[in-house]
Amino acid sequence: MPPENEAPKLNAPKSRTRTSPRKPDKPRVILPDEGRARAVVDAVLPWIDGGRFAVKRVEGQAIAVTAHVFTDGHDQVSARLCWGAEGAADMHEVEMSPTGNDEWTASFTPPTQGRYRYTVAAWVDHFAAWRVELGRRVDAADILIAAQIGAVLGEETAARARGEDRKALGKWAQGLRKRALAAAKADLSQMDQVEAEIEAIKALALDDGLAEVAARYPDRQFETRFVAPQADFAAGLPLVVDRQRAAFSAWYEMFPRSAALEEGRHGSFRDVAARLPYVAQMGFDVLYLPPIHPIGRIKRKGRNNALAAEDGDVGSPWAIGADEGGHKDVLPELGTLEDFRALVAKAGELGIELALDIAFQCAPDHPYVKQHPQWFRWRPDGSVQYAENPPKKYQDIYPFNFETEDWRALWLELKSVFDYWIAQGVKIFRVDNPHTKAFPFWEWCITAIKREHPEVLFLAEAFTRPKVMHRLAKLGFSQSYTYFTWRNDKAGLTEYFTELSQGPGYDYFRPNAWPNTPDILNEQLHHAPRAVFTTRLILAATLCANYGIYGPAYELMEGRPRSPGSEEYLDSEKYQLRHWDIEQDHSLRGLIGKLNDIRRHHPALHGNRQLRFFDTGNDQLIAYAKRDDAGQAVLTVVNLDATFRQSGWVHLDAAWLGAGGVETFEVFDLLSGQRFTWRDGGNFVILDPAEMPAHILRIERSSNP
Repeated sequence: MPPENEAPKLNAPKSRTRTSPRKPDKPRVILPDEGRARAVVDAVLPWIDGGRFAVKRVEGQAIAVTAHVFTDGHDQVSARLCWGAEGAADMHEVEMSPTGNDEWTASFTPPTQGRYRYTVAAWVDHFAAWRVELGRRVDAADILIAAQIGAVLGEETAARARGEDRKALGKWAQGLRKRALAAAKADLSQMDQVEAEIEAIKALALDDGLAEVAARYPDRQFETRFVAPQADFAAGLPLVVDRQRAAFSAWYEMFPRSAALEEGRHGSFRDVAARLPYVAQMGFDVLYLPPIHPIGRIKRKGRNNALAAEDGDVGSPWAIGADEGGHKDVLPELGTLEDFRALVAKAGELGIELALDIAFQCAPDHPYVKQHPQWFRWRPDGSVQYAENPPKKYQDIYPFNFETEDWRALWLELKSVFDYWIAQGVKIFRVDNPHTKAFPFWEWCITAIKREHPEVLFLAEAFTRPKVMHRLAKLGFSQSYTYFTWRNDKAGLTEYFTELSQGPGYDYFRPNAWPNTPDILNEQLHHAPRAVFTTRLILAATLCANYGIYGPAYELMEGRPRSPGSEEYLDSEKYQLRHWDIEQDHSLRGLIGKLNDIRRHHPALHGNRQLRFFDTGNDQLIAYAKRDDAGQAVLTVVNLDATFRQSGWVHLDAAWLGAGGVETFEVFDLLSGQRFTWRDGGNFVILDPAEMPAHILRIERSSNP
C-alpha cells in the first residue's frame, strides 16, 4: 500500500491495434405501450400550476370543467368528465358537450367537504363518426355500403350492452343489414321504389333513439385519459371542497383582556361570553381572538411598543410563552381551559364560531427555548435573533429556525398545536405572518389537518408581496387578507377587485377584506369623520364575500395614530388593556348589523365571481353590482368623498342586472328603504356623506310589465 499522502500508481494500459473500425451500435427502437390511442386531451381547466395545487370550491358549488379534445383527421371524438373522492377506487362520469373550437365542457357538484380528483377521458367514437358520414352520403351505393358498416358497429356495440339495450341494438343492427343487402339486389328499373327504400334505410340507420342507447356503450379500449403534468397522482387534478363559511363570512376581532365591564380590570373568557350577544346582534358569524396563551416576561414590551415594560404592563399576546406554559396553555388571567370550552359552546348557540390566532413564535421564556434550543437560530454571542417584519421589530419574539436539523420534530410539534385546539372545539384559525415560516411546512401541515378534519379553515394574515400571498393560498390556506386596506380610490378598488374576481387566482385565492386590524390603522382613518368609516365598511362588506373588522375600535371609530403617518394605534391594545364603552350613541353597531343582515339575505353578496363595475362619469362615485346564480342582482353606489356631496350618471347594463327587455325597472335601497325607478343606460345619483354615502340597491321588478 502506498503512503497515505501518496496517490496509488496505476498500471500503464496495454497497447492494442485495431484492424478495422468499430461498427456503431444499432439505435434501439422503443415503441409506446399503446399507439392506437388517437384522441388528444390537450388541457383540462381549471387547473393550478399544471395540477401542482388544488382548485377550491365549497359544498353545493358546482365546478365547471373545460377540456381541449380532438383527434387526427375527420373522425369524431367523445369525452367524459371523471371525478371522485381522493383515493376512491371508482370515479363518477359525466358526458361532456362540445362548445366549438375543440372545447368540451361539463360540470359536477361534490356532495361533501373533502379532497377530490377530476380528469377527462376521450376516445375516437367510430359509431358517432359513422353517423356523421352517413348523414352526408347522397349516392345510393355509398349509403348501402355505409349501412352494412353501421350494422357491424351496431353488433359490436350490442355485445357491450346489457339487458334490453343489448336486444334493441342487436335487432336494429340485424334489420339494418338485412334491408341494406336486399336493397343492393333490387331491380334498378324500379328506381322510385329503390330510392324510397334507401331513404328508409338511412332513416333507420340514423335513428336518434338508437344512437342514444349506443352512446351508453362506447368502445373505449383506445381511450386517452388526461394526466396532469404536475399532479401528484395519475387520478387527475386535485380539488379541495370546503364548507360554506370558507366562501362567505363576517369576522369580528376583539381582545379578551379588554372585554371587562370595569375599567382597569383584566378581561376574561367569561367577559367575552357576556359580550357575545352584542357580537351576534351585529350579525357576525366568526369571533376572532388574538393569542390566548401565557405572555413572556423577558423583554416584554410596554405601552405603545416601548422597549422597556413597567410594572403592571401586560405585554403583547403575540409574545407567546412563559413559566405558565406555551402554545397549548391559557393565560391564567383569562380563565381556565374549561372557561374557554364554555365560551366556544355559548358562541355556537348564537351561531358564532370562535377563530383562534396561531402565531408560531416564542417569547424568550417560552418552554420550547429551554426544551428545544435546536429549534432556534443562535448567534455567536449566545443570543437569539429576534423577529422582524420590516419595518416592524419584535424584540420580545423569537422565530423558529425551519432549517434546523431537527425539523421533523419541529413540524410535528407545531401541527400538534393545531390538533390540540381542534380537540377543544376550534375549527377556524387565523395564522399570524405565515409568510415568515417555511412554505413546505404549511403545505404538509394544512393538507394533513384537512385530511383528518376537512371542516377546519385557515385564514392567512399575510400583508406581503402578491406572489407570496398567492403561494400561501395555493398551499392550502382557505382565506387570505388582502390589500383592500390600502385601496382607497376608485381606480385602485376597481382594478384590484376585478383582479380578485376575474383573474386566475379566483380558483384558489379567497380574499378577506379588512378596513382595519390591530396592526394597521390606515392613514385614511386617522382622525377621520364618520363618513370615512361608513364608506370603508360598506365597501368591504359588499365588494368581498369575506370581510372583517377589528372592534370595538372600528364601530367606535378609533382613529388616533401613535404618530403622524404611523399605522400603529395610539394606546394600542397590543400592549395594554383598553376599556371600551360599547354603548356610545355614535357607534356604528346599528349600521354594521344592517349590513350583515343585508349580506345574509342576498345570495348575490355571498360570492365574488359575478362582480361588475359600471361607469359613473365621476371619479368620486363608484358603482358595482353582484348577482347570484339565479340572476338576482344587488347594485352598490358609493361616494368616496367624505366631505362633499357627489353626483353622476350611473350607466347600467339592465340585461346583466336581470332587468332586460323593459324600459324601466324598480330598485329598492336596502339602507334607506327608498324605492327608485331606473332604466337601462344612465341613471342620476347624488349622495351626501353627511347623510348616507351609499346606496345598496336590490333590483326588483319592471315598473311597466
